[in-house]
Amino acid sequence: MIERKKRVAVLVIHGIGGQRADFAEPLIRGVNREVKRLGADASAIAWQSVYWDDLLVPRQQAYLKRALKDGRLNYQRLRQFVVSALGDAGAYRQRPSGMVAGAKLGRTYERVHARIREQLSGLYHGPLSGRPLPLVLMAHSFGGHILSNYVWDSQQTLDRHLSAFERMHWLAGFITFGCNIPLFTFAVDKPVPIRFPATRLPARFKEKARWLNFYDPDDVLGWPLKPVSPAYARAVDADIRLQVGGAVSGWTPAAHLLYWRDRRFARHVAEFLTTFASRSG
Repeated sequence: MIERKKRVAVLVIHGIGGQRADFAEPLIRGVNREVKRLGADASAIAWQSVYWDDLLVPRQQAYLKRALKDGRLNYQRLRQFVVSALGDAGAYRQRPSGMVAGAKLGRTYERVHARIREQLSGLYHGPLSGRPLPLVLMAHSFGGHILSNYVWDSQQTLDRHLSAFERMHWLAGFITFGCNIPLFTFAVDKPVPIRFPATRLPARFKEKARWLNFYDPDDVLGWPLKPVSPAYARAVDADIRLQVGGAVSGWTPAAHLLYWRDRRFARHVAEFLTTFASRSG
């Protein structure tokens, strides 16, 4: 039976570094709480998270075990973070097809994107019961780069095996936070973003569509997107400077990890989602 009360779908992805499968739960709870405070129905939001860190952890941990045993290395905890964070970004990096030292290039890129595709399918055929709704993507840190690539690929290639929803035709929101997309644009002269909002999004939703980019001024991994290029300046509706966290950690680079539990950020997200989730939406 179709759950008619669902009015908007939200897909959340994490960034680099060690993650847990339930990484999105604090954010979901916080946003739902703020939605209720705004007088809207939190059950109208269909949430789905994309956990992909497990695709890389086994190889990273195997190397760390060998290196820390044989290398007599200092700063072992910091090295674990470096392997996890930089290892994720290096493994994901898109490469041309081909073989190098017996490994298929771009395989991790494809595996991460396959995980996104699986979760989108689960969202569409599960909570949405095959009924397309406005889709809002939420991406932290490197996750913004991943979802941007995924949407780009979806917009360039027509896969008739997927529904219009799964092909991103209903993309109505992109919320990036602690986003480092700019760091991956320096290889080209004129960076071009995804087409946003989706060109086939129904007009009644297109007028509400927003790409909102949140960054804490102390978060050295979170950057404004509009300065990337004129094309990004047109696609991104707002770069929003937001202080997240408490009086101590919130004023340090550790702010990069604090969006997930920050009430002010949750309030901003809730205000946007209720434009779709309210009964008048």
